[in-house]
Amino acid sequence: MSIIYVLIPIAILFVCIGLGIFFWAVRSRQFDDLNKEGMSILFEDEKKTGKPGTDPDQQPPQ
Repeated sequence: MSIIYVLIPIAILFVCIGLGIFFWAVRSRQFDDLNKEGMSILFEDEKKTGKPGTDPDQQPPQ
């Protein structure tokens, strides 16, 4: 029965941590546009423009 004196504070701590993470996510605007990222997978990326005759995806040698 004495274990309940340990489990209740631990449960309250977990709830406070979860609420803190949730309010941080809301404050940092993580939930603003949930549909945009889901729809962006359906469209192709825009082509990068560069000098004619060069491949914009190719990295210069290091």
